[in-house]
Amino acid sequence: MEKQAEKIDAPTGPKPRLRHRGADKYPLILNTARRLVAASGFREVQMSAIADAAGIAIGTLYRYFPAKTDLMVEVVGLVAQREVDVVAAIAGADATLHATAAERLGAAAWTFASRALRGRRMAHALVAEPVEPEVEAARLVYHRALARVFHAIIVQGIASGEFPPQDADASADCIVGCLFEGLVRPLSSDAGEEDSAPALTRHGIAIISFCLRGVAGRVIDFQPAPAHA
Repeated sequence: MEKQAEKIDAPTGPKPRLRHRGADKYPLILNTARRLVAASGFREVQMSAIADAAGIAIGTLYRYFPAKTDLMVEVVGLVAQREVDVVAAIAGADATLHATAAERLGAAAWTFASRALRGRRMAHALVAEPVEPEVEAARLVYHRALARVFHAIIVQGIASGEFPPQDADASADCIVGCLFEGLVRPLSSDAGEEDSAPALTRHGIAIISFCLRGVAGRVIDFQPAPAHA
């Protein structure tokens, strides 16, 4: 059965109040903030820079988002939902092609890893950059949504006998942890010259092969398909 994309529930807490006149500038602000975070990360982005890049007054920006943290939480939700949707779509598409559970799990994990390695600054912001507690809470929601995609594949693999009995929740959480922790160094801004495209591909394959070996209980020769956009 094709899996529907996981929807990320927003963290609990008060939402920014929208007090504005005229055209709704919320999409403009959010997309501008996303672009700036993708270029320099959460901590370096300033509200004044967002207002300037969006072509709006700083007071207008603060009417939409009373604090930078409120805006960064929304950016996490926007970007994270897109990433979860893409990974879930790959897992679902492979299911319709009658791929094995291991093939689907590898393809889903590789989709996440390859997209992260192509957009390092944003991926680092979503994975490892030190942030305020409210932004960290939003990132944890993202982690759980991604784990649910892996969990569904693992459960199906156990049911079919392809994977041995195991705690699917724990296995899915471990895959997310391995991906995030394993990618921290190549995603960091001070990554060395050894982090060429072939080296990064080998690194990603090694992480996913490790995850597949743990879930399947055997060595699996994982080779990624061409990268998805």
